Amino acid sequence: MSNIVAIVGRPNVGKSTLFNRLVGQRIAIMDNESGVTRDRHYGEAEWCGKFFTVIDTGGYVNGSDDIFEEEIREQVDIAIEEATVVLFIVDSDVGLHPLDSEFANKIRRSKKPVFLVANKSDNNRRLHMSAEFYELGLGEVWPISSQNGTGTGELLDEVITHFQIEGTEDPNAGIPKIAVLGRPNVGKSSFVNALLGKKRSIVTDLAGTTRDSITSRYNAYGNEFIFVDTAGIRKKSKIKEDVEYYSILRSVKALEESDVCVIMIDAERGLESQDMSIIWMAHNNKKGIVILVNKWDLIEKDSKTAHTFQESIKEALKPIDYPLIMFISVLTKQRIFQAVEAILKVYDNRGKRISTSELNDKMLPEIDYYPPPSVKQKYVKIKYITQLPTKSPTFAFFCNLPQYVGESYSRFLEHKLRDYFDFEGVPISIVYRKK
Repeated sequence: MSNIVAIVGRPNVGKSTLFNRLVGQRIAIMDNESGVTRDRHYGEAEWCGKFFTVIDTGGYVNGSDDIFEEEIREQVDIAIEEATVVLFIVDSDVGLHPLDSEFANKIRRSKKPVFLVANKSDNNRRLHMSAEFYELGLGEVWPISSQNGTGTGELLDEVITHFQIEGTEDPNAGIPKIAVLGRPNVGKSSFVNALLGKKRSIVTDLAGTTRDSITSRYNAYGNEFIFVDTAGIRKKSKIKEDVEYYSILRSVKALEESDVCVIMIDAERGLESQDMSIIWMAHNNKKGIVILVNKWDLIEKDSKTAHTFQESIKEALKPIDYPLIMFISVLTKQRIFQAVEAILKVYDNRGKRISTSELNDKMLPEIDYYPPPSVKQKYVKIKYITQLPTKSPTFAFFCNLPQYVGESYSRFLEHKLRDYFDFEGVPISIVYRKK
C-alpha cells in the first residue's frame, strides 16, 4: 500500500507540468497541443518526509472528435479509484470552463479528498480570477503555478495530512525492469495489457498511440517485474512532430535504464532495418535481449517456417548471435506466458556469477587445446580467468601479452563460455589483462 495523488482535469490545464514538478524530473511529455497525455503515468515524489506516488492523466472530455476520448476517460476513472488524494486542475488564465463544471459533478461522486487547484495563477490578475472557481462548490481553491512552483508548497503541506502512512522512498528499487521496444504498431501495448489482464495502455490500430513510457508492476512465477511499455521507435527521417521526437527520447531512456529489452517484431513484415537498430542499441548498452516475433498466427507455416525465420534473423544480426527468439501471438495469447519465462531466464543469465575455479577448470583445457595464434612471432599464454563484478557478464583473461589477442580468438572464447555456462540472451564482454 502507498500514498497516491492523482492529477486530473480537462485538457491543456498543465497537469503534466505539475506532475513533472512534483516528481522532480521531466518524465511526462509537455506540449501546447491538447491531448498529448493519454495513458496513466506514474512517478515518485516526496514532501516533508512523506513519500507518495503521483499519477498524471489525460484530459477528461465528453463529445469531442478525439478518437481516444473514451479510452482516456477510462484511464482517468481508474486513476481516481486508485488515489488517496485527487488534485482537480483548472486554468486561471481561461477561467471557469463548461468542461470544469461537468467534471466537478463527476468528481463529487468519488468520495475521495479533492483539492481544487487553480493552475497558471502566476500574476495578480489570474490570482483574482481564480476566485470564480468557488462556484464549482468543491471547497477551497488553491492557486498555484506549476510552471514556476508558486503555491505548490502550501498545497502539498495540506495534501500530506490525508496520508495514513509514511510511504516508501522508491517502491520499485531492486525490481527487474523490462523495456518493451519496437517499431510503431507491432503490439507492444497489447502484449503488456495481455500479461496484466487489464487495459494498462490505450491500444488502437493507429501507429503512435503510446507516447509516454508507461510503467507497470507484474507478478509471475514468484517474481515481480516492472514492465515499461514504450512508444514506437521510427527512423529520424520519418519523425515529423515534436511530440513524437520526445516520445522516442523517452523510449531510448527506458532502454538505457532497463535490465532486459524485449524487442517486438511484426511477423508479416519480418526483421527490418529499424528493428536491427534497436537491437544494436540494446547490445551496445549491454542489456539482456529477447526478440518476440508477434502476429505469428497470421503467417502460413509448415514444420520448417519457424526455424527458417529464426535463422534469417540470426544471419541478419551477425555478429550478434545470442538473443533469445520466440514466436508469439498477442491476439490469441499464444506463448505470451512462455515469453515471460524466457524474459526471466535472460534476466537471471545477466546476473549469473561463475566461480573462478569453475571458469578455470572448464576454459583452461580449451585454451591449451586451441591456444591463441601467434602474432609477429609473439605467443600469448593465458594463465587464468575470473569474472568481474559488473552488471552484465564480463570476464578477465590474464595473460602475458594481452595486446596480441585477436578479435576472432575472443569470439572463440565467448562461444566456449556460452557452451559451458549458458548465457543465452545476454552479451558477454571479454577483457585481457597482463599477468
